[in-house]
Formats: sequence, C-alpha cells, structure tokens
Amino acid sequence: MSAPPLLAVEGLTVEIRRGPLSLKALSEVSSSVGPGEVLGTVGEPGAGKPASGAAVIDLLVPPLKRTAGTITLAGERIDGLSASAMRRIRGGRIGCVFQDPMTSLNPVLTIGRQLADTMRAHLDLGAEEIRRRAIRWVERGGLPNPEATLGRYPHQLSGGQRQRIVIALALSAEPVLVIADEPTTALDVTVQAHILALLKDLRAETGV
Repeated sequence: MSAPPLLAVEGLTVEIRRGPLSLKALSEVSSSVGPGEVLGTVGEPGAGKPASGAAVIDLLVPPLKRTAGTITLAGERIDGLSASAMRRIRGGRIGCVFQDPMTSLNPVLTIGRQLADTMRAHLDLGAEEIRRRAIRWVERGGLPNPEATLGRYPHQLSGGQRQRIVIALALSAEPVLVIADEPTTALDVTVQAHILALLKDLRAETGV
C-alpha cells in the first residue's frame, strides 16, 4: 500500500485581479508530493511556476489571488488557515528557497543571527543548542570555517555561499517539505551543479 502524499494540491486556481477585470494565472492545477520525493515544475516564462509555489505557502502578492482549490499538508487542510497559523507553518513545517538570496537574507543581520532567529521561532531550543545547530547547518552547506561564517553579513559572502545559507535557513527548523523557486537561477553553471547536489544530499540525509 503506497504512502499518502505529504503535499496534495487539488484544483488550484490563481487569478490576477485589477478592478472588475480578472485573468487566470493558474487554472485547476493538481499535484502531489510523497515523503522524500522530488517534484519538478517546468514551463515557459510566465506560465505561473512561482505562483504555484507561492500559493501553497500563502505568499501570493496582489493582484495575484488564490480563488479555488484545496491544499493539504500531511492530511491537514492548510488553504483556509489564518495568517498567524500560516506563519507557523511557513518556515517551520514548510521551508522556502527563493531565486535571489540577497532578497531572502536580511542585509543588516549576521548569518548566525538569522539562523538562530529561524530556529528560535519554530523549535523549542536553548541558546547553546541553537548555536551548535547553526554551526552544523553551515557545515552541511559546505561553507568553510562555519564559526567565522556565522559572524558575517550576507554582502560578505559570494552568490553561491549566500544561496547555501538560504538552503540552511530553509532546513534549519526541520521542515517536512521544502519549496524551491528556481534556486540556481542567479548562479553560474558550476555553482548551480553544487547547489543541486547539496539539495540532493540534504534530501537523502533528512528525508525532506
């Protein structure tokens, strides 16, 4: 007997609304992802790939609006939750990796502070354990001298290093699912391969 899907999306419809006018950006999209499974979404520019991921985690920016469909995470409907309930899921049970790491990271906070804040928001851990895990996540990301990296700011890292930190942030709260929106777009080909290999290794290690 096959395991039930971790994420199930049924009939997802997203519209662009401006006054009385509306245009469907996504129309009745359905998909599912099982535990430990990878699902890739492909399509030409403008096909709505980022919108499908943003709709799952309730991060659509107006004039985009989800108008139909159900979204279930581990058997629980999440498409009708309040904003505060979704904030607990987003970054906690669902991690997010976005295209541009510079817009995902706070430029005025150190890498260590951002990792600590993420874990503190979603996990019941003391300061010493949070720091230990932060160092471990930087190590898992393949960055040299993890303790020194924790004290650095995003602008002090290369694009590939910043994206590795974004991946570490997405996984540091031990999510069951990660949504990655073209996480290698802004990187050169060699770094792209390293980032995809890192994601593959972390999936095998954590089962996300």
